[in-house]
Amino acid sequence: MTDPKRTLWYLKKVAVLAEAGPDVLARLSEKVELREVRRRDVVYLPGDPSRSLYFVCGGRLKICKVTRDGKSLTLGYCGPGDMFGETCLVGIAARTEMAEAVENALLAEVDKGDFERILATSAPLATAVARAVIARRHDLENKLEALVFRDVSAKLAEQLIKLADEYGVDDVRGKLVAMKITHQELANLIGSTRETVSLTLSQFKRRRLIVTDGRKVILSDLTALRALF
Repeated sequence: MTDPKRTLWYLKKVAVLAEAGPDVLARLSEKVELREVRRRDVVYLPGDPSRSLYFVCGGRLKICKVTRDGKSLTLGYCGPGDMFGETCLVGIAARTEMAEAVENALLAEVDKGDFERILATSAPLATAVARAVIARRHDLENKLEALVFRDVSAKLAEQLIKLADEYGVDDVRGKLVAMKITHQELANLIGSTRETVSLTLSQFKRRRLIVTDGRKVILSDLTALRALF
């Protein structure tokens, strides 16, 4: 059984719960189950019942759309302090996307009904959740716009900048994206193919916009990369 005190410690680090208040967090901690998932474990698949939402307490997951023939479009990553699976709160009975761990992760899972009852008693929490849902909708609209209207160079440059903003650390060669990411994963993020991404990254290297170090990327000219999109 999950220890509410341990759970409460994790919930205090979740961004969307910051304004919930101690009493609300204490009640929520009694309803949450902590769940460990290993790298490549699937949390849910399209078509699975949408009965709960999740907070990431550690590790990282990716949310993606998948087709029956195996093609994938990564909608985004969720790291410590993030929420996902919240579409269960707006009446969507089945999952429309896949959630998969890309690192060993610790999740806090809460039943939809339990969370809705707590939401009904806390206007600040309800407002924060609504803002988070709207912000995610805005991000998806921007992603859709980029997928439709921008070329591969622009999409890839923007995605590298986003990864650097979230996972970047200073390096003597520039800004290092402190996560291992394959060319296929980059392709899934921008709706392209691995071959096209590999070719575009080679072009960026020749132009000295980036440097590669194994599966890690160092952005050596942020200004020039931003000028591409």
